[in-house]
Formats: sequence, structure tokens, C-alpha cells
Amino acid sequence: MSHAQLLKTATWASVLVALGLIMLKSWAWENTQSVSLLASLIDSIMDSAAAVINFFAVRYAMAPADKEHRFGHGKAEALAGLGQALLIAVSVAWLLWQVVGRLAQPRTVDDTSIGIGVMVASMVITATLVLFQRWVVRRTQSTAIAADSLHYTSDLLMNFGVIIALILTQAGYYGADPYLALIIGAYVLYSAWGIARDAFHLLLDHELSDEQRQTITALTLAQPQVLGMHDLRSRQSGHMQFIQLHLELADDMRLIQAHAVADAVEACIIAALPHADVIIHLDPVSIALQETHAQDERYQAPP
Repeated sequence: MSHAQLLKTATWASVLVALGLIMLKSWAWENTQSVSLLASLIDSIMDSAAAVINFFAVRYAMAPADKEHRFGHGKAEALAGLGQALLIAVSVAWLLWQVVGRLAQPRTVDDTSIGIGVMVASMVITATLVLFQRWVVRRTQSTAIAADSLHYTSDLLMNFGVIIALILTQAGYYGADPYLALIIGAYVLYSAWGIARDAFHLLLDHELSDEQRQTITALTLAQPQVLGMHDLRSRQSGHMQFIQLHLELADDMRLIQAHAVADAVEACIIAALPHADVIIHLDPVSIALQETHAQDERYQAPP
């Protein structure tokens, strides 16, 4: 299955699961009036909205580069992540309002067995989707699918917590329901902050990880005839990594030879990072030594 097919399948699966969980949990909440189950229902509604956002954002992000977007449309995924974080924050605010009302006027939960059964079914469905999404993320490095997978992973913990709250309520501990809803809300809000932070990093062209930069540096310096490198710059946009660096070569090397060395370096980097777009600037080593701006992050090839 191709990269595009994996992303499309993952977004379809997310939308269908979210809609199915909304129907299940709506029916359960109508029968139980559990505020912790309501918290789970609100989260599923937000997941559904996020899945729809991803459905369109991922397709737009996969569109090839054009005259107006020479670097492609990958940042659409980061914008989708910000949208998801905002939706989550709004849903948590509404949930907290419901929790305050329930704490002020406690009430029993009806027919807890229905709620427990629906939560168990939700956990099975959600776990299956999360496993599939993680498999897709490993192969595509999609930010939007990773954010969506985080939503559903938190849902697993949430559903388990709702089951515990319903069991405690059944045993007469009526305060367990709203307090558990409060804990769920705090956890979901924390997850939203993580999604927003990662999206900001992508939108602001945050550097690739130290491990990836070290890999790029090691592969570059390992090439024969490379004397050094400097000014390594990188960023992530959707599933693409954009990498720029200055390659230091012998002063008397012919241009055709220098071009061949640069091509070899580019091929090695792309072999390690298959979705990389690499731009290499060639510098005579004597010029590189004179450039003061190159000294801050300059690496020499081993002798």
C-alpha cells in the first residue's frame, strides 16, 4: 500500500470509528446520565470533528508542490493539529461546566450495566484503531495521524476510568462519577497542549531531532573526498524533511567531480531519510575556513 493510500485509509478508519463511538456513547449516556460517560462522549464528538479535519488536511497536505507552494502543502497537517487542540480545549471547558453542576447537585447514575458494557466495547474498537494508526505513523511520519492516534490512546485510559467510576457509583460512591470526569478533563487538556506544541514546532520550522541531525552529519562526513561541512539546516513539513548544508571540498576539485560527490551525499541521506528533500551548497575548503558564520557549527571529516 502506497504512502497516500495508507493516509487515506487511516483517515477513513478514524472517521468511521468516531461516528460509531458517538452513537454508542450517546445511547449509553441517555440511559445512565453518567457525567463521566458524558465526558467520554464529548471527547468522541471532538475526535469525530478532528477526524473530519484530518480527512481534508491530510489530502491537501499530500497534494504535490505547485507554483504557489514550491515546498508542498505539508504544513496543512500542523494546522489540523492546532485545530484539534482548540476543539479539545473547548470541549473540556464545557465538560467542566457539567462537572460543577453535578458536584453542586449530586445524583445517582441509572443502569450502570449498560454504561459498563458500552465502555468495554469502545475500548476494543479504539484499541484496534490505535494499533492500525501507529502502524501507519511508523511508515508515513504523519503529524495529523500521530495526533489523532494520541486522541484515541487517551480514550483507552478514559474508557477504563469511566468503567471504574460506574462500578464505584454502583457500589454507592456517587462522588466518583464527577471527580473522575474532572480527572479525564485534565488529562485531555494536557494532551491538547502536547498536540499544539508539536504543531507550533512544525509551523515555526523547528529543527529535526538531534539524532536525525547527527545521522545526516555522520553520513556526509563518511563520504570520500568530503573534507568537512557546515551550516546544516533542517525542518519538517508533513511527512517531508527539508535539509540544507554546505559541503567543503578540495580547492582544486573540478566542478564535475564536486557535483558527483554532492550527489553521493544526497543519495546516502535520502537512503536514511526516504522523505527528505536535500539541497547541498558546494564550498572550497579554504573559503569555508574564512567564513566566520561557518565556525559555530562546522564539522571536519576524520583524517
